[in-house]
Amino acid sequence: MRWLYSLLALMAAPAAAQEFTTLKGHGGPIMGLSVSADGRVASASFDNAVGVWADGVPVWLEGHDAAVVAVDQSLAPLVISGGDDFRVLLWRPDQADPIEVTRHQGKVADIAVSTVGPHIATAGWDGFVNLTTAVTVLRGAEDRDRPDFITEVLKGHQSNVTAVAFAPSGGLFSASSDGTLRVWEGEAGNLTSRVIVDHGFGINELIVTDSWIAYGALDGGTRVITPEGDEVSDFTLDRRPILSMAYHAQTAQLAVGDGDGYIMMVDTSEWRISRDFRAARQGPVWALAFSPDGKTIYAGGLDDVIYAWPVALLKEFEPGISGERSFLRDAGTMPNGERQFMRKCSICHALDGGPSRKAGPTLFGVFGRQAGTVPGYYYSEILDGSDIVWDAQTIDALFDEGPDHYIPGSKMPMQVIADENDRADLIAFLQNATSGD
Repeated sequence: MRWLYSLLALMAAPAAAQEFTTLKGHGGPIMGLSVSADGRVASASFDNAVGVWADGVPVWLEGHDAAVVAVDQSLAPLVISGGDDFRVLLWRPDQADPIEVTRHQGKVADIAVSTVGPHIATAGWDGFVNLTTAVTVLRGAEDRDRPDFITEVLKGHQSNVTAVAFAPSGGLFSASSDGTLRVWEGEAGNLTSRVIVDHGFGINELIVTDSWIAYGALDGGTRVITPEGDEVSDFTLDRRPILSMAYHAQTAQLAVGDGDGYIMMVDTSEWRISRDFRAARQGPVWALAFSPDGKTIYAGGLDDVIYAWPVALLKEFEPGISGERSFLRDAGTMPNGERQFMRKCSICHALDGGPSRKAGPTLFGVFGRQAGTVPGYYYSEILDGSDIVWDAQTIDALFDEGPDHYIPGSKMPMQVIADENDRADLIAFLQNATSGD
């Protein structure tokens, strides 16, 4: 309930000024960003949480059971989020618990909200687009306790659906790792898709207007086409893959983030590259969003920090996103046990006993501790009340069999360490690093 009162207070907070800023507090990489019309930033993170920020102060929305990768504030103060737990959740400032909008059969990759009706489209790794309609209007509904939703599952793509977007006029578009960009046509309840583009390589990102469509692909392709599929412009550079896009209509700016850490700014009024900025020293730019006036670009990547740069001054800044995650360090600089921890565990688990916003519970004092008992951590049902006690033998079994077999149903992602010497070195490192001595 604490986040509810904090979010209500933030609704009255003023938007931040346009200057270089950082938003710190997440416990994992930033996977998605959305900025509301009044300047609040919503962030989706590998730490399983959504952050809602005003004046640098976060409110944490915690209800997903895995990494959150997509977030949307088109209906602010409502927040919609999607995650690796296959669920799409709706957060409202007048309710303590989120409402499940829809559920995929695979990870949720993207969210789009129509401006011409109460429609929410979501992209899933199950290969489907879920088109969800709110039976009771989301804003001003008499039934404010629990809106009803009807979901139509759209089938047509041959692989993961990676991006969805509505045109301002209402048309629905989707892209997939099957390399196709499709438009959905027909009557509600019987929609079918038509291929506009068959790119060959998987398409990751999609921006749709009524006059043009921009898409970004695995091979580094950044292309702009008409809604009929005719080429408008090609901004492909020698970088790959394209991982994020954002568009600000009032200033005609298109931002494109890639796996090499660059943000390319395109002036869509003249179809030219206006700026090309290295935002990350290493690693990807996974998330982008513009401020309401288009003067600031927010970005996220491997760091657990959100960065915001003034667009007009981009050339004056050094890369902000360090990408210097511990698991990316030179393997030769670490003993084997530490190397195993950095590669397999560090992104989700802290070693010290202080507060942590990482996706998993702290490992401080783990030896001799009953599983599922770190205060304040929200465990899956299988671990809540488990009789497992963590010691050298149980930790060895965990990584020998993999969490999906040793603790089926837990939130821990699949991690296997096949070599028994590697497991022994990891255990020795953890015994020393988590003891507090």
